[in-house]
Amino acid sequence: MTAENNHYGSRLLRLRLPRVCVAIAGTDASEMLEKAEVLARDNPFIELRLDYLPKPGLALGRIREFTESHPHVAVIATCRRAASGGKFRGPIPSQLEVLGKAADAGCKLVDVELQTAIRLKPAQIDKLRAKAALVLSFHDFRATQKLDETLKKMTGYPADFYKIVSTATSLSDNVTMMKFLERHQDAHSLVGLCMGEQGIISRVLGARAGSAFTFGALTADEKTAPGQVTARELRSIYRIDQVDAATKVFGVAGDPIEHSLSPAIMNAALRRENVNGVFLALHARSLKDLLACVKEIPIQGLAITMPHKQAILSHLDNTDPFTAKIGACNTIVRSADGKLYGFNTDTSGVVRPLEQRMTLQDAKILVLGAGGAARAAVFGLRERGAQVSILNRSVAAAQKLGRQARARTIKRPDLKKLEFDVIINATPVGMGNTKESPLNAEEIKAKYVFDMVYDPSETRLLKLAKERGCEVIAGSEMFVHQAARQFEIWTGKPAPREDMLRIVNQALTERAAARNGSMSK
Repeated sequence: MTAENNHYGSRLLRLRLPRVCVAIAGTDASEMLEKAEVLARDNPFIELRLDYLPKPGLALGRIREFTESHPHVAVIATCRRAASGGKFRGPIPSQLEVLGKAADAGCKLVDVELQTAIRLKPAQIDKLRAKAALVLSFHDFRATQKLDETLKKMTGYPADFYKIVSTATSLSDNVTMMKFLERHQDAHSLVGLCMGEQGIISRVLGARAGSAFTFGALTADEKTAPGQVTARELRSIYRIDQVDAATKVFGVAGDPIEHSLSPAIMNAALRRENVNGVFLALHARSLKDLLACVKEIPIQGLAITMPHKQAILSHLDNTDPFTAKIGACNTIVRSADGKLYGFNTDTSGVVRPLEQRMTLQDAKILVLGAGGAARAAVFGLRERGAQVSILNRSVAAAQKLGRQARARTIKRPDLKKLEFDVIINATPVGMGNTKESPLNAEEIKAKYVFDMVYDPSETRLLKLAKERGCEVIAGSEMFVHQAARQFEIWTGKPAPREDMLRIVNQALTERAAARNGSMSK
């Protein structure tokens, strides 16, 4: 086979390959191939991580049976050595033998790391490449650096795909990876992405920058690389098969961000309203990194969460008057000329659920907290004529907010003699657990208790409130109302609120079940 024919063949193969390759591992051959059988119908592109097997040679018979019965499935055989970040501890000749026999067994692609290729003779590479398309790979588990230099070194060896996987230590590393793909996609068949939680951008948008495909995990518990997203999420939530040059990019930025439900509900809303867009979770450790990413990608709309809601204001070109008065921003729109405009929809998230239940004029409302979410609640409620009291761990912060919003500040001992129409928790206390509560049972004296924390769906505060006979408002209502307003600002379309609330509640139920399952083990 000539190099020219092989290059042509790789181009045809690239056109036929789906965008997502599902990586499969297992403790033995039977387990690995059983997973492949289940996946075969809906996922015609899989990677068998043979290096995860104690004796990968024993899997070859099962692999042949699988490829013969599933000729439509493209299989990558990978037997990565421990020295290159894999689990195979045998010598290079043994690795090469496993990959060659896997190709003979019907695997259409084989993955060989650069560190191995350097130690092979040209004839050995040619022999392997005559049997299957060769994916020459390089993994950097520390950073995203020297991508051009690495590719130049890799192209010294003939291959059908050059795969470079780095680690994102910042959001900007995704930009570096995608610009690299754009520069070289016409000259080479490339696969490029960033590992780590901050690498989600490259995993979803890499294909439109020039990556031939990306990798997805079988399940959340079976990731074969740091930051890997499940194939199901890539397809159903991020709609990766529809991402193209015209796809608008939106995101939620915060630190931490891993457990945000915003991608699930926003992507569902975009799909429901036929918007060609994708919504990503952006782990923004610094505003400088986030803003560089926003301008380079470019990201057209951002949801801002803790701890950046107040600090982001000084980086915006303009805000609406109410957001400026609140002093906190949770929604950004990036205009065509790159300018950033800020809004605050947290107010809608607080006011709308309450207005559905009561009249806010002269209502006595206690707000716990003095941060960005609390500021939105206090100003929004004061604007509607409510009598607002503020309780915060830092008295100085509460008093400052009280002066600005013309609201009353109280101290915790005052709760013994005070009653309210509504108590609102605008602190993160209780987030992710059902053990913490910002108030004790005897301090809860109100008709309604509204917790902005939405995960878990029933926080310790809400449970105590129910036991006290209060009506409760779950944080999912606030979350959906503020998200719906964000969606309307970004797209100009009405938000499918009912669908968004259903998805949030379903996700929270699944999380609760997962937590209970892990606790019972």
